Amino acid sequence: MTDPAAWFLSASERGNPSTRLDDRHPDDQAWSVGNRVRPLVHGATYFAELYERLQATREGDLVLFTDWQGDADERLTGEPGSEVAEVLASADERGVDVRGLIWRSHWERLGFTAGENRRLGAELQSRGAEALLDMRVRTGGSHHQKFVVIRHRDDPSRDIAFVGGIDLCHSRRDDADHHGDPQALEMASEYGDTPPWHDIQAAIEGPAVHDVETVFRERWLDPTPLSSNPISWTQDHLLRLDREPDPLPEQHPPPPAVEGGTHSVQLLRTYPDLRVGLDYEFADGGERSVARGYSKALTRAQGLVYVEDQYLWGHRVGDVFTQALRREPELRVIVVVPLHPDKAGSSRAPQLLGRRRAMLDMLRAAPGRVAFYGIENHAGTPVYVHAKTCNVDDQWVTIGSDNFNRRSWTHDSELSAAIVDTEGELPRRLRLTLAAEHLDREVDEDSLLETMADCESPAGMFRAYRDAAAALDAWHDGGQVGERPPGRLRRMRPPELSRRQRLFALPQYLLIHDPDGRPRRLKIRRRF
Repeated sequence: MTDPAAWFLSASERGNPSTRLDDRHPDDQAWSVGNRVRPLVHGATYFAELYERLQATREGDLVLFTDWQGDADERLTGEPGSEVAEVLASADERGVDVRGLIWRSHWERLGFTAGENRRLGAELQSRGAEALLDMRVRTGGSHHQKFVVIRHRDDPSRDIAFVGGIDLCHSRRDDADHHGDPQALEMASEYGDTPPWHDIQAAIEGPAVHDVETVFRERWLDPTPLSSNPISWTQDHLLRLDREPDPLPEQHPPPPAVEGGTHSVQLLRTYPDLRVGLDYEFADGGERSVARGYSKALTRAQGLVYVEDQYLWGHRVGDVFTQALRREPELRVIVVVPLHPDKAGSSRAPQLLGRRRAMLDMLRAAPGRVAFYGIENHAGTPVYVHAKTCNVDDQWVTIGSDNFNRRSWTHDSELSAAIVDTEGELPRRLRLTLAAEHLDREVDEDSLLETMADCESPAGMFRAYRDAAAALDAWHDGGQVGERPPGRLRRMRPPELSRRQRLFALPQYLLIHDPDGRPRRLKIRRRF
């Protein structure tokens, strides 16, 4: 039996006395028990369930969502009528209370999606739903949280929250075959016209739904203006966009515990120190429980840390791994990241520099016990790894919006669900499910443990990934002669950058790509 208290932060360790997130938890506890969490691997899986759940809402129900990037016309099922704006607006028109907080975003000329985010908000507002553009962020920062809460007026046992890294936008609706979403975003040329996309969302049922709702309510009710930019105010005024959050209905008590629910769920968040006389009412000075939660869990790592992440950047984030590797001589770390950055051009070298710094630190700390991989589909096209999950010894696992970089740990808003299963099944089954896909093994719910038996132990998992990647790398290096070996893994090594490239990339990396949102006192003390 796994004790959640040994792995989770206490309310005092969260380090944010301004929040009411833990008010309903007893004593110093900062998590909910009696939940059921289902990892939804791939955007197509998540979107299909989200569509069904939203379609089933009725008058008096409540839908809350946040989004970093939103496309009004993204089809949740691929069929006409399943567009994000249509599904949410239709729900509001039949009496569901739909509220959204969409990041306002930076200008399109900088490679962001302000226009599409504004279009989603405008379309929803034009049909009665209250979806607001939220720019209450640190300079250069973003609201990176991606979650949906559905609460039912007449049947709280059906309440559900979806938390993870999947935005309601183009390119996310991919599946295990990784042919990409037909409604695609333009990415670096290596990813092709319909970039393959690997991602994860968690479906949460039980009392933790109330906690996710509280995260939304704290942001919604914060009195800080949605934007202090006069250009944004003028633009909103001309477009007649709503800028004032209406009062929310009274929050219902937590949903009942799920029968047989063995999953304890702790919500980990990042909010920056806004400074300049402003700060979140619910996070004065910010919150860094994402950084603190990972740091605490990794102090307990003994056998295997398995990570899938979009970035993995920098010395400070790499430190939590190097310290664990030096402390535990048998500990192994496996990391799956994108083979290439998502964009070409001037942003590529700073991103590669961030990756190089973390990879070198970890490899130097434990040569032979750390391995990095990317994945490709069967056509040889790289799959963009956007998943954000970390598994420590099959005891503690996260699914969320945060990445392993300083930006996610200090500068942007983030939300991740950390899960401890008192019976130990969920983290192990998720790890083996992901491994089965990357190793090209056909499994179902009943055959998973048998088919993946060689990956049960840390050494076995490490060996299976190593051997599969070596075979596929050799096939590519040999001119792709003969049958393609099974598996999708490609071994990765620290990016090669010249001294000149590193010198010129460092300022952009530190100031733009991986900034530090901590209060000065914590920066000086090098603490989160």
